[in-house]
Amino acid sequence: MRAPFLTGLALGAALLLLPLAALGDPPGRAPVQPTPGLLTLPASPTPAPQPVPSPGQWDAAQTLRLLNRDGQVDELTMGDYLWGVVAAEMPAAFEPEALRAQAVCARTYSLWKLRAKSHQEEGADICADSTCCQAYLSQDDAAQRWGGDADAYTAKIAAAVADTDGQVLTYEGGPIQAVFFSSASGATEDAAAVWGKSLPYLVSVDSPEGDEVPNYRSTVTLTAEQVKKAAGEAGLGADLSGEPSTWFANLTRTASGRVASLELGGAELSGGAARSLFALRSACFDVSEQDGVFTFSVTGYGHGVGMSQYGANAMAKAGSGWRDILAHYYTGAELQTGA
Repeated sequence: MRAPFLTGLALGAALLLLPLAALGDPPGRAPVQPTPGLLTLPASPTPAPQPVPSPGQWDAAQTLRLLNRDGQVDELTMGDYLWGVVAAEMPAAFEPEALRAQAVCARTYSLWKLRAKSHQEEGADICADSTCCQAYLSQDDAAQRWGGDADAYTAKIAAAVADTDGQVLTYEGGPIQAVFFSSASGATEDAAAVWGKSLPYLVSVDSPEGDEVPNYRSTVTLTAEQVKKAAGEAGLGADLSGEPSTWFANLTRTASGRVASLELGGAELSGGAARSLFALRSACFDVSEQDGVFTFSVTGYGHGVGMSQYGANAMAKAGSGWRDILAHYYTGAELQTGA
């Protein structure tokens, strides 16, 4: 996940997922002490940091105005902007082919958003809010996050952007809504099941990640009073006067295994609405009750539509290139330079 310029489609601002946090630094190693009486060879010199590749000609020729979270507007080249998006949206420790796929998604989604001009009144083209457009991280902020890996990760992400210079996913000649998210529960979701509008390139496909994903399985526990309060504040009109064990009923699922709908005290909710109401990581969940306490058992993270980032990384580890990854997650979309 987690996006320029809304086209007025019903997907709206809910498209983007929250940005992923970068993976932590590996623990340091204690220095090996030399054995007395043995010749100790001098340590190998530390290799110099690799130079950061410059973005390609297409990305360098495009500019956009970024509305930062503090309200400031900065003008950036597309290449510089995409570096910040990839750094914010995908862990830099991921495989290079996954990062390249992410760069293409970010470029494509940027162009799709650009056509909407949704931030025109603010003097900008796109914003740094992942719930509206795409997350963005400056190089200084990224370096602080990455610590000793900053030089290597900076070059790695710059290469992912430069190596895919100008490459855009299109359908019928225009940039697609190249939405993405963190991790799937075995399959991605059809856009129609989440946002109510079918798009031919955003359909359910298998996704190979699993329990190697951090927090792939999570739980949320709520008391009956907390559930009642959430339902009341949402104005659901649910009748929660009976025993808590009867509150949740008639749960249905989509083909991908996510909750399509359920009833809470007779009020019907979509899986996505339940996810938001109870702050769940995804709509793939089960709910159980014992002694007035509800337990939501959740798998995966994100809305489930488009490219799974951990799925892309799993494909890359298995030998898939970035083009193969994109072809898998965006059915029928084509790559072209610019759009």
